[in-house]
Amino acid sequence: MTLHSNRQIQPASSGRVVGLSAAFVALAALCWGLSGGIGGMLTDRGWDPVVVSFYRGALGLVFVLIWLALRPAGSGLTKGRLWFWSAIAGVGVAGNFGFYFLSIAEGSVAVAATLMYCAPVFVYLVSFVLKLEQPSLYKWLAILMVMVGILLLTGIYNIDDGDVTLLAAGAGLLSGLSYALFIFGFKYAAPHGSPQAILVIAFAVLAVILGLFGDASELVAALATSAWPLFLILGVLGAGLSFILYIVGLNYTAPAVASVVAMVEPVTASLFGVAVLGESLTALQILGMVLILVTVTALSVYSNSRRHPAE
Repeated sequence: MTLHSNRQIQPASSGRVVGLSAAFVALAALCWGLSGGIGGMLTDRGWDPVVVSFYRGALGLVFVLIWLALRPAGSGLTKGRLWFWSAIAGVGVAGNFGFYFLSIAEGSVAVAATLMYCAPVFVYLVSFVLKLEQPSLYKWLAILMVMVGILLLTGIYNIDDGDVTLLAAGAGLLSGLSYALFIFGFKYAAPHGSPQAILVIAFAVLAVILGLFGDASELVAALATSAWPLFLILGVLGAGLSFILYIVGLNYTAPAVASVVAMVEPVTASLFGVAVLGESLTALQILGMVLILVTVTALSVYSNSRRHPAE
């Protein structure tokens, strides 16, 4: 999961500060990767993906509320545009969490995490339509390479014999598309307020949406289940601590570096799925995964280097 705010990178007083900030970004990506595996454990136990997503976001809301209470300056909560774009971001993150865990439940952590990592491609396609980005041969070739990677990873070309169902593949891609919506919402909300205020509104919208779509009896049962430690860890790693670490880390980390470091997320999720959940990948799936991860990372680095030539 990659996120870029409109904030300029602060001048670092030493290489140690830069290194620590990059470590924050890497740790956030690691947390997101582990959260995918933990979500897989919960869905394997029969928990509804919507319920799992709800508690991930609701516990994240607690963290960002505390962050906002500690750092209330410049929140922008009186601005209508902040609320509008933050609500859009909330719809996006609700879809991202929900479709991500649905893809995990119907397929595997590795496939779901890799498909979600395609979010920057959706951002480019929407940007082309809205004329926010200029298409180029390099960008179209990168998008084509990602599409080939998706075909290899999901086996859609041979769906009757493939290991990945259409529902799992579709949910994985929708999670990436939803995250692209979150990126746009966050980007347009950023000039009007603080990141913590944006995340408070976004996670509150997420809680309302997933609370309405979730099974009421399961939502209540999760509070008293023996699996509550997993829900707690999921919320802390997947939405609470991780978002704060990532945004703080971005203050001193070049976006190009953050794009590369963010690859820790799908790699961690994939390793968790294979090592802990007993998932397996074919040689073609591994090839598709590598193709997607390398191409999306290169595309992000290329884009950020053109926008921030001095970094």
